[in-house]
Amino acid sequence: MDEATIRIVQGYAYWFCTLILTVALVSYIFHLYRSQRKGFDYEKYSRLALDDKLDDNIIESRDTQNNKKES
Repeated sequence: MDEATIRIVQGYAYWFCTLILTVALVSYIFHLYRSQRKGFDYEKYSRLALDDKLDDNIIESRDTQNNKKES
């Protein structure tokens, strides 16, 4: 292949990768939006890595009546 053909292939590959990544980003944003509308909010878990000490506030309390003991 000559240099012009390689440049053309690079251009098409660039636009294809850009399109795929844009679709992935938009679908991820849409997933976060739908999850928030359904009641699961990821933003309250965003500080979990920073607030991980034993005396920090609990993010969400557990419902002990619905938790079944696995055997």
